[in-house]
Order: sequence, then structure tokens, then C-alpha cells
Amino acid sequence: MARAGATLGAALAYFGLVFGAGFALGVLRTLFVVPRVGARAAELLEMPLMLLVIVLAARWIVRHRVVAQRTSGAWRVGLLALALLLGAEIALAAGLRGLTPTQALFERDPVAGVAYTLALLAFAAMPALM
Repeated sequence: MARAGATLGAALAYFGLVFGAGFALGVLRTLFVVPRVGARAAELLEMPLMLLVIVLAARWIVRHRVVAQRTSGAWRVGLLALALLLGAEIALAAGLRGLTPTQALFERDPVAGVAYTLALLAFAAMPALM
């Protein structure tokens, strides 16, 4: 049971670090970048920053959380954090924009949506890759 709690704690920390940064960057993107360059370009400009956040957060989790130092534990942390992230994305899209879960996850710009999907995969895998 202690290992499950440690995994959940590491996943929550990893999720919190990345989600918090993504939320802050998303606000800045929406308010300042989208009006100047459009939604697609703004999302694509944000992606390298989010990938950097993912790498730094995963590195921190692996260094500071014992459960994430084993490959199997790191995969559990990444996948659980991904589930938390998708849940938060759906909740915010429903609450702030009135979207359904399907719309929130699958009705995206074709180019930025592919980049978003790849970033989600990187997010899930990064603790194990560190």
C-alpha cells in the first residue's frame, strides 16, 4: 500500500508541476499570443516551452521520488499523471468553454492537435526516459 501511495504522490506532483505551468502558459497564449499570430501558431509556439517543462518536471520527480527511480514505477507515475492531466483538460474545457469530453480531446486543429498528442505521449513517457 505504501508503494501505491508513493506512486500517487509522485504522479500528483508531476501532474501539478506540468499542469500549473501549462495553465499559466495557456492564459498568456490566449491573452497575448493568439490575437497576434492565431490559435494554431500560438499553440505551436507554446509546445517547445511545454516540452521543456515536461523534461524538467520529470527529471525532478525521478530525482526526488523513490518510486519513480525504478522503470516500472516511473511508467506508473507517467501514466497516472497522464490520466490526471486528461481529466483536468476535460474538466476545464467543459467548465470554461462548454465543450464535451469528445470535443475537448479530439476536435482540435489538425496540426496543433498532432503536436498536442505527441506532447501527451512525451509527458506519459518522460519519467521512464529520465
